[in-house]
Amino acid sequence: MQSDTFAIVGYEPSTALPGAIASLLLAARYRDGWKYVGSVGTGFKHDEARRLKKQLDKIRTRVPVVSVPGKNLVMTGPSFAAEIEYRAWTHTGTLRHPSFKGLREAEDWAEIYRLPE
Repeated sequence: MQSDTFAIVGYEPSTALPGAIASLLLAARYRDGWKYVGSVGTGFKHDEARRLKKQLDKIRTRVPVVSVPGKNLVMTGPSFAAEIEYRAWTHTGTLRHPSFKGLREAEDWAEIYRLPE
């Protein structure tokens, strides 16, 4: 298992648990901006999924910082960072088997994963 910090750039709302997220959309630093690296839908409890949705709804944006495939996604600015455990990188450049471990403090933003050029 590997563990790194990634920016949260949006979420997919839960259809099973009203008022909660189903997954977080993640990005890594790339060149002078961000690049989508996948989503994480495990590792948080129901109450945490609801709390995350409330926090992220406050920073919703109409202009996404990265292009993310999918429908019914809610995009946010990269204002939160999360510690993510994962097994490896896929051949398409996304995280394999990611699991949410928690939010990182603002002073930890220097540790956000940077993709190689």
